[in-house]
Amino acid sequence: MGGDNKELAEERIGRLAGRGLDVATFFEEAADAIVAAVPSSVAPSWTTLDPASLLITSSVCEGMAEITHEMLLVEYLEDDVMKAVDVARSERGIHTLLEATGGNPTRSRVYREYMQPRGIEHMVDVALRARSGDVWGTVSLAREPGLPEFNSDELDFLVAVAPYFAEGVRRGLLVGEATDAETPDAPGLVVLDRDWSVASLTPGVERWLSELPGGDFDGEGKLPTSVVAVAARALRTAEDEDAPGEVAVSRVLSRAGRWVMLHGAALVAEDARRVAVIVEPAGPARIIPLLMAAYGLTEREQDVTRLVLRGDSTTQIADTLFVSPHTVQEHLKSVFEKTGVRSRRELVGKVFFSHYEPRVRDNEQRVVVDKPIRGGPFPLQSDTPSRTT
Repeated sequence: MGGDNKELAEERIGRLAGRGLDVATFFEEAADAIVAAVPSSVAPSWTTLDPASLLITSSVCEGMAEITHEMLLVEYLEDDVMKAVDVARSERGIHTLLEATGGNPTRSRVYREYMQPRGIEHMVDVALRARSGDVWGTVSLAREPGLPEFNSDELDFLVAVAPYFAEGVRRGLLVGEATDAETPDAPGLVVLDRDWSVASLTPGVERWLSELPGGDFDGEGKLPTSVVAVAARALRTAEDEDAPGEVAVSRVLSRAGRWVMLHGAALVAEDARRVAVIVEPAGPARIIPLLMAAYGLTEREQDVTRLVLRGDSTTQIADTLFVSPHTVQEHLKSVFEKTGVRSRRELVGKVFFSHYEPRVRDNEQRVVVDKPIRGGPFPLQSDTPSRTT
């Protein structure tokens, strides 16, 4: 692939990331751009990940309605290569099948049972890692026998565009959850024109705007100063539709005394320049309160569990939490007792199949009916069944 083609593909992906598309639509349109730059024998396969736990929240691939339960069992309960958490944690954020298997793909059960029978010889997995370091998903490309392995130029290109993909997923999830609320405290969305007038609102966002200081939205329709400020910051970073800029973030104390997060994202197109501001309650990652509610874990046990889900070792957890490895082991022992498991792997499987596979299945159905994909674990109150065997 020539340098001009790389630049054109990168520009197109950057434009898509800045449009605020729902995640499934973003993946569909981005697939054409990425395959034009890095040819693949089959459609790219995408996942979204919860950045807090690095557990899968959705799987999207043209021609594949769902990811099988058996593949998820391999992902979370068996030893294998090319796992989502491995590429997400890798230094460069990219793995090829040959690299992961030491040149012998038959070492991988997924290769033997799923890839080889489908005529797939080469594969590359890329982490959708934002510039902040958060990983929002993965994309996999594959080639059939007789085609060349992915070369260094192609791998460099995939690493270079990964932040655009991460930005597209992040914006898509924020906008999707704001426009299709799941809980009473779901985010709200306000879209502003270039002159800061309100172009559109999602139902319920008025209550968020009325809580924020520095405005009078209920009375005179005056937006809170914090909303305008975060919108202006987002728009200043957006040069044009090829460079949609960064998501601006602000934390504001509401009149009710609770912290509220504002996310500003420029929506830049040829004929318009708007800003989406998402308003949501500030708080820990959704996995943290879920662990408390579901299993009664203490605050420190929740911290340890989240780091186990992300694949951290005992030493890494100890360094992150500024405690001794012995203390980590004591916390793990308590976590195992409360969750009814005997090992780290069983703990990861328990959390995934109880709280994340239902999210994956819900998202699969949402894609079918053109509803936006959601992130994070499934709400605890849901009676959606999950499978562990």
